[in-house]
Amino acid sequence: MVMAGSENSRWLPETILLAFTFTAAISATATATAALSLYAFRKKSRGLESRIQELETSLESSSKKCAAERQGRIRAQQALRKSLEQSDSNKLNPASYPMTPIATIQSCFSTRNGTPRQPLIVPLARACLLLDSGRVPPQALEGLAEYSHCWILYVFHLNTDLEKLWKEPSRSKFKAKVGGQVRVPRLKGGKMGVLATRSPHRPCPIGLTVAKVEAVHGQVILLSGVDLVNGTPVLDIKPYLPYSDSIQGATVPQWVTADSSLAVASVNFSPDFYSTLASCWMTIEQQSLYSSPDEFQSLIKQVLSWDIRSVSQRNRPHDAFLKKEPHVKDNPLSNGEDGCDAESDDVSEGIVEDLGNVTYHLILEGVDVSYRIDNDSVVIVEKAILSNGIKRGTSHCNYMMWRDELDSETN
Repeated sequence: MVMAGSENSRWLPETILLAFTFTAAISATATATAALSLYAFRKKSRGLESRIQELETSLESSSKKCAAERQGRIRAQQALRKSLEQSDSNKLNPASYPMTPIATIQSCFSTRNGTPRQPLIVPLARACLLLDSGRVPPQALEGLAEYSHCWILYVFHLNTDLEKLWKEPSRSKFKAKVGGQVRVPRLKGGKMGVLATRSPHRPCPIGLTVAKVEAVHGQVILLSGVDLVNGTPVLDIKPYLPYSDSIQGATVPQWVTADSSLAVASVNFSPDFYSTLASCWMTIEQQSLYSSPDEFQSLIKQVLSWDIRSVSQRNRPHDAFLKKEPHVKDNPLSNGEDGCDAESDDVSEGIVEDLGNVTYHLILEGVDVSYRIDNDSVVIVEKAILSNGIKRGTSHCNYMMWRDELDSETN
């Protein structure tokens, strides 16, 4: 037993020494591994830092290059403008800017006659705005449907005096013809400065209107409350922002608020009117933006609830037509978003003179609606027929395409 104990005692220090040596070896290995990892990390970090510096240098160089290019473009534009200003009158007009329509309106108003003088006063007045995807991609409309209304800048393309605007001011008769003033319906023909009105006959024939955004499909916008005639070229679309576009405390002249002078007493339909409209509906239904003849009749009533006649038509006695032969006159009047009728359009329009009865005409979606109005401003809508020479709508602008949106709006 003593010998066995002595043997164990002899091996104990060796065991401890071996364990210590093993532990030291493990520690040394771990230290070496850590050192190698640290070295690799530092090396990688130096590589990343170097790459970051290269990218920063490249970015700075690109930024300087872009700034130089921008300055170059600015200098080139300034030089071009200066060159144009110094050119003679036979060359390009330095005050001209390249503006091409980006969209076209397909409206329920087939002609200028009857187009509301202001937006939103005829809620059922609908139109489709068709974006020109060759100039502006459909993605440009993304997000517009989240707004309730939008601004539309457009061209008064049906003005009868546009050709005068292309001439030099000294050779143009536009200034002399308009005289800087237009006749205002609310002033019963009294004149006002053109820039104090929304007359379509302006030095630059650009219109501004606001419309309700009902829906957006691809490159087409469905609008309501419009005052735009079919075929109107659109220059730009901007969202309506109530916090900045609606100015609290804004004031207008008293004559602007005299809406009662343009309102009619009532709109009544003859007993035979609905049957004539139903007959037309069989032809226009597939292209119409309205769900039924009844809704279309409601549109007619809303439009005719305002006296759409020109100043001269309202002021001229009906018996002035008795001395003339029965005939139909063209539609030169531009009501549009004007608020005023221009002097150059002081002619009768949309009138049939027959046996002493003055019959006016309103054309909506290619349907010719004839009506009379007496001295008490009572409107009698007589009949509806298909109008000759009016281009029908396309598949982009019909009720079936927008049925879900229009039905949800109604409900």
